[in-house]
Amino acid sequence: MRRADRLFEIIQILRRKPTVRAQDIAEALEISERTVYRDIRDLMASGVPIEGEAGVGYVLRAGFDLPPLMFKESEIEALVLGARIVESWADRELSAAATDAIAKIEAVIPERLRGYMASTALLAPSLHFMEPISFDLADLRRAVRSQRKVHFAYTDVLGQGSERTVRPLSLAYFGPVWVLAAWCELRTDFRTFRLDRIEGFVLLDEHFRAEAGKTLHDFLKRNDTWTRSALNAYGEDS
Repeated sequence: MRRADRLFEIIQILRRKPTVRAQDIAEALEISERTVYRDIRDLMASGVPIEGEAGVGYVLRAGFDLPPLMFKESEIEALVLGARIVESWADRELSAAATDAIAKIEAVIPERLRGYMASTALLAPSLHFMEPISFDLADLRRAVRSQRKVHFAYTDVLGQGSERTVRPLSLAYFGPVWVLAAWCELRTDFRTFRLDRIEGFVLLDEHFRAEAGKTLHDFLKRNDTWTRSALNAYGEDS
């Protein structure tokens, strides 16, 4: 590994955890701890805001960032495939954002990698089946992001209808359906909803704050994987 690449990787490792030991960095990069100490010292001398000392651990202060100039081929493949999946399966707004993100990355990476990025043979064909959704998924994403309640009519697997006001917490795609995890005010409990069974979707002006027992963290603690909730969603809510 070139020294420049190694220094970049050290910064990336420091960004992933609050505190990192030299031993952890050495094991991750397969180098000696002595080399780690020297590289950390050189990074600090060049102005990278690293705090800590040998034998204790190192911290990269918040606010430091590097432009995404150095990618491995496998990292480029991950970015391109992820973006193409979003372009193919997400709503129009998120699809456009994925396209723009790839264009921005292409604009700053070296020419050699730019050509590789453009020719990556990983595709996500648009010819697929997805259960139709009657409202703009971007509005629901906005509700999750801004913590706004939503209201809709819902029909469960038994054909029974109900009116729901919920706190939207998370969205997940389990082909061919999108599933919403939410705190349901009608049931005063967590529920999952298939988006293709929602009608009359309304984004409310009412915001909600995180409350103990009603957060995404609480939902995930009870449902150890989203998959379990998705399976529940196919024959779900009552």
